[in-house]
Amino acid sequence: MVARKWMLALGLLVIASLLLAACGTPVPATEEPPVVTEEPPVVTEEPPVVTEEPEPQTMVICMGQEPDTLYVYGGSMLAATHIQSAIYDGPFDNVSFGYQSVIFEKLPSLADGDAVINVVDVGVGSRVLDSNDVVVDLTDAITTPVPLRLAGCYTADCATDWLPANGTVQMEQMEVTFHLLPGLMWGDGTPLTAADSVYGFSLYMDPDTPNPSRYTGERTTSYEAVDDTTAVWTGLPGYRDSVYFTNFWQPLPEHLWGGTPAADLVSAEMSSRLPMGWGAFNITEWVAGDHITLVENPYYFRAAEGLPYIDTMVFRFIGEDANVAIAALLAGECDILTQDLTLDQQGELLNQLDAAGQIVPYFVTGTAFEHLDFGINSNPDYAAQRPDFFEDLRMRQAIGMCVDRQSVIDELLFGRSRAMASYIPEEHPLFNPDLTILPFDPEGGMAMLEELGWIDTNGDGIRECSGCEIAADGTPLAFTWMSTTAPLRVSYMQIYQAGLATCGIDVELNNMPASEYFADGPEGPLGGRHFDLASFTWLTGVEPACNLYQSAQIPTEENGWAGQNYIGYTNADFDAACAAAIQSLPGTPEYTENHLLAQALFNQDLPSLPLYIRLKIAATRPEVTGFLMDPTANSEMFNIESFGFATP
Repeated sequence: MVARKWMLALGLLVIASLLLAACGTPVPATEEPPVVTEEPPVVTEEPPVVTEEPEPQTMVICMGQEPDTLYVYGGSMLAATHIQSAIYDGPFDNVSFGYQSVIFEKLPSLADGDAVINVVDVGVGSRVLDSNDVVVDLTDAITTPVPLRLAGCYTADCATDWLPANGTVQMEQMEVTFHLLPGLMWGDGTPLTAADSVYGFSLYMDPDTPNPSRYTGERTTSYEAVDDTTAVWTGLPGYRDSVYFTNFWQPLPEHLWGGTPAADLVSAEMSSRLPMGWGAFNITEWVAGDHITLVENPYYFRAAEGLPYIDTMVFRFIGEDANVAIAALLAGECDILTQDLTLDQQGELLNQLDAAGQIVPYFVTGTAFEHLDFGINSNPDYAAQRPDFFEDLRMRQAIGMCVDRQSVIDELLFGRSRAMASYIPEEHPLFNPDLTILPFDPEGGMAMLEELGWIDTNGDGIRECSGCEIAADGTPLAFTWMSTTAPLRVSYMQIYQAGLATCGIDVELNNMPASEYFADGPEGPLGGRHFDLASFTWLTGVEPACNLYQSAQIPTEENGWAGQNYIGYTNADFDAACAAAIQSLPGTPEYTENHLLAQALFNQDLPSLPLYIRLKIAATRPEVTGFLMDPTANSEMFNIESFGFATP
C-alpha cells in the first residue's frame, strides 16, 4: 500500500514536470498585464464526488504444519482447526472459560425455557442411561438389576434397581431447542438450515465416519429439525448433560454432500480439501506443500458489519523452524505466525524484537497441558514383555519426584508456564484448591524406590530389583519414554532423562514422527497401549476433561481401539465422580462437588503426571490488528473475520 502511494506521488511529480516544460521557461513580467473586467461565469453545478474503492488487502498467515485434511470428522490437527475457523464461524466460540453463541439467537438455557427437563415413563422397550453412565435397552429378558436414577435422583447413591417386574417407572429427560439466526447462507448462496445440522449429526453417528467418540450421540434419543431455523435435541432418559446448550451438531452442506456415502467423504476433495462453510471466507485453492488460499465470502452473515476486513487470506506452510519463521515475519513474507510453529524455544528473541517495535509476540497459557502418561494397564501382549513397573502408585510418585518440572519451565518456557496438580489449570472456575503438586524431591523419590525393592547393588548407577516382587532379582530399573520429534519435547525429555538417571532409573528416549506416534490402535503405541512412558499434549477446552481418564475410554480390540484413556487407568470411584459431574447441571452442588472429587482422586492416584500448561505462542507484524489469543479457544483464528491492518 505504501509503495503504491509512493509510486502515485512520483507519477504526479513527473506529470507536473512535463506540463511545466511544455509551457516554456517562465521570465519576469516587463509590463502590466491587461485588466480583465468581465466577471467569470458562476458555476452552479456541484463537481462530481469521486469515491475511491479501497485496494484489496491480502494477509499471509504462516503455519508450521500442513493439515492432513479439512474434513471435520477426518482429523484433529491444530493446523486444520486454523483453516476451519475461517470457513466455519462457530457454531459456538469457547472463550474465557465459557461459551459464546455465534450463529444462534442465543444459547439455550433452563432459565429461559428453551431447555426443559421432562418427566417421562420408561419400561420395557425404552432406551435409557443407567446410573453407571451405560446406555441400556430395557427388555423383558433382563435378569440382572439395572440401576436407574428415577425422577428427582441425581447421583448413583439414590439409584433404584430395575427389573422387568418393576414395570413402568419415571425418569427425567432433557429437551433443548436451538434457534438459528435468520438468513444464514452457505458460501455458494444456498440457505443454511437446521436440516443441515441434522445431516451433520447423521454423519457424526455413521459407522463409516472415523469418529473417535460418539459419546453424546449415543446418549441421544432424537435430533430433529422442526423448521428451517429450529433444531431440537432430546437426550436419553437419565442423561443430564452439563453442557446441554452445546448439543447442536455442526451444519454440513447436504445439498453438496448428500449423495456421497460417509466413507467416501473422508477423502473426497469437496469435504477434505475444499470444504464450503458459512464463515467469513471460502477456499479457492490448496497447493499441496505450499499454501491454501481463501477469499472473502460474499454471503457471510456479518457482511453488513463490514466483515471480514481482509479480502484474501493465504495460509502458508513454512515448516517448524522458528528462525525461518521469524525471519519471514521480519521480511514481510508473513503477517502472522501461528502457535503450531516452534516459537516456544525463541522467547528471548521474541521479547527483544518486541522491545525494538519490530514484531508483537503473544504468550498465553490455556487449558492444553503437556503430560507424562504411565503404562499402568498396557495391552496384554506388551505388558507380558516387561515388569509391571507402574501399577504401584509409589513408583509413579518416585518418577514424579525425580522430574524437575520447574527447571524445564524456567529453562525452556521462559518461566511463563507452571506445573499442574490436575487436568485443569488453577484459573479454571472448577479447579480444586485443595490439591497439592508433587514436589521435586530426588531424595524422597530414591527412598521410595528403595522401599519398593529397587537398589543399585553393583554400583553402576542403575538400580536393580532386589526383592522388588515384580521382577527377578538383578533386573535393571529400565524402560522407554516415547514422544514425538517436536524440538521442545526432545529438549525436555533429555533434561528429565538426566534427572531420572540421578535417581538410578535408566530411561531410553524414543522420539518418533507424530504420524507414527498418534496412529490408531493396535499399531500406534498410544492407541494400541504399548508404551512404558509417553508424553504429549491434551487439547482440552472449557469443560474439565475427566472423561479422558474414565475406564470406558480405554481403547481395546472390543471397542475398535476407540477412546483416549491410553494409560488403562481404572478407578470405580473416579468413574462415578466423573460421570456424575458430566451428567449434572452447571450451578448445581452435584456439578461442582463431583468435578472437585474427580480431580482429588486423579491427584491422589497420579495415573498421569501433568508436566506444564502448554504455552500458546504466536506473533504478528506491528500493523496487524484484531488478533487475539484466548486461554480456551484452541485456535487463535476464532475471530479471523476481525483481522486487519492499521491505517498508515
